[in-house]
Amino acid sequence: MDDRHVIEITTWLMQSGLKGMAEADLLAGFCERCGANGLPVERSVAVMDTLHPVYERRAFRWDSREPIERVSEYGFSGAGAIADNWLRSAFHHLETTGSVEVRRSLSNGDATDFYLLDDLKAAGFTDFIAIAHRFGDGGTIGDIDCFFSHFATRAKDGFSDRDVAVLRDLLPCLALAVKCVTISGVAGTIAKVYLGQDAANQVLHGKITRGQSDRISAALWFSDLANFTHISDTVDPEEIIPMLNDYADAVISSVQAAGGEVLKLMGDGTLAIFKGRRPNEACSAALNARSLLDRRLLDLNAQRRIEGRPVTDVYLGLHLGEVFYGNIGSEDRLDFTVIGPAVNEVSRIVSLCRSLQSRLLMSASFAAIVAPSQMDSLHSIGQHVLRGVNRAQELFTLMPLMN
Repeated sequence: MDDRHVIEITTWLMQSGLKGMAEADLLAGFCERCGANGLPVERSVAVMDTLHPVYERRAFRWDSREPIERVSEYGFSGAGAIADNWLRSAFHHLETTGSVEVRRSLSNGDATDFYLLDDLKAAGFTDFIAIAHRFGDGGTIGDIDCFFSHFATRAKDGFSDRDVAVLRDLLPCLALAVKCVTISGVAGTIAKVYLGQDAANQVLHGKITRGQSDRISAALWFSDLANFTHISDTVDPEEIIPMLNDYADAVISSVQAAGGEVLKLMGDGTLAIFKGRRPNEACSAALNARSLLDRRLLDLNAQRRIEGRPVTDVYLGLHLGEVFYGNIGSEDRLDFTVIGPAVNEVSRIVSLCRSLQSRLLMSASFAAIVAPSQMDSLHSIGQHVLRGVNRAQELFTLMPLMN
């Protein structure tokens, strides 16, 4: 490979990274261009840590001859085959020793002391090199502090000195391109996890000015756990967070599966909205989420009883109204949420569930949109005063239909 080809590959990497090409495609394009220009790369793996609530790191793979799993995401596991393989890998060796590079000439009898080297040798590979590109403190986010990559060839004499020199020259550009795309993905993940999908999309597309909001009509969902204060006072403190996570997962997954957006988690409470082209679509989606939640709660409580852990139920308030949806806060601390009297009302509605002995309460405006198929189960429980609301409101619930 001559200098002209090095410049062409470097330019392609920079342009592709700026365009946001996926990490696996960057690695594949890099390896294919190297091979086409005389650098005999035939298999490669790249690994970077990530900032994700489920996955610890991501791996990207490429092979010149056979289709392979191009992307893998690995969870936070301190045990098992995946963890054992990582501890035996050349990447872990580089990580723990602080080394920049490690190489094994498989055709010349070098030790196959790292994970996968036996398989590579059996498949006819003759040379292997792994390289670490570490980021400076200013370029690190969480544990995203290094780009690891390894390359293997079947060339009879392995990689030449020129081949290795070219790899060393090119790999910082590959590392930077992959890092650029990874960090962009991390920004999206963080926004989605902490704001919700719709709010995250709006923020990431530039809707970040304080006070910038839309007036929308939405079905509002406010739920909390029944008897949570009593439970938290009587169970082992170590049980509280796992319990909140179990029930929050049931609520959030139900809301999202029905097309809703979770905007806030407040202790054991959840605020969500359902938007639709028409009010009946939003209300129908909210009721669908409630049905999904009921099924999830049956399974969850059955499993927790088997495990001898405390169980509870979810109180739910539903309302239909207009809200302001957007950025609220100070110049340096914003929240993307909904505000307005309707939000206050739905929070007051759910607070009456316990005293009215009902798992579900709906406002009159929401009940008026209930689908005809559910009208037979709709039941008024009378007028009630909501704290902080001037007028009494008629509340409704859905009664189970008798067989």
